[in-house]
Amino acid sequence: MEWLVEDYSRIRDKIEAVFPIFQGFNARIKVPGGFHLANAASQRIWKTANGRANFIVFPGLDEDEHQDNPDALWLSTIRSHDQYNTTIYTNNDRYRGVYNQRDVLFVNANEMKKRGLAPDDRVDVHTLSSDGIERVIRGFKVVGYRMPDGCCAAYYPEANPLLPLYAYDPLSGTPSAKAIPVVLKRPSSATAERPSASKVP
Repeated sequence: MEWLVEDYSRIRDKIEAVFPIFQGFNARIKVPGGFHLANAASQRIWKTANGRANFIVFPGLDEDEHQDNPDALWLSTIRSHDQYNTTIYTNNDRYRGVYNQRDVLFVNANEMKKRGLAPDDRVDVHTLSSDGIERVIRGFKVVGYRMPDGCCAAYYPEANPLLPLYAYDPLSGTPSAKAIPVVLKRPSSATAERPSASKVP
């Protein structure tokens, strides 16, 4: 393993050996501007039985259990710019203009107004669980961000405690991390005064 880390060109050689599309990887990567990876669909080549693009009509967005709560939001867990899966390289997210922090909750202006919130306010985020178990992340800072009404978002793994073990797709086993029903509550004075325990140093 160390032999590969010592020279990334060796890793690229291994990639090329597995994926023919990367033929000449080490030479091509030195060309200014990089190189194009072909994609059949972008060339209007459809590798289907009839040679045409086939569309599947999605039945709708009602697969999530309805929440009979006017304060409910659907929370999605997301990655920051400097993050690969759960590996966090820095606390900076230039995608969304967030720096030196990860204990944030993205909410749009309409949803902030409904709740009497303002940017930089702190909130506790509670899962609307059906199993009676309290799931909460505390003292997250509200950040205004353009997203659909009825929705909010937070980084993972910081928001992972909100996801119930029972919430997953029965076919794939994928956790329902993009649709967690939550409510926002004002934190206690003790919580508001201390940094969130979920903050990554």
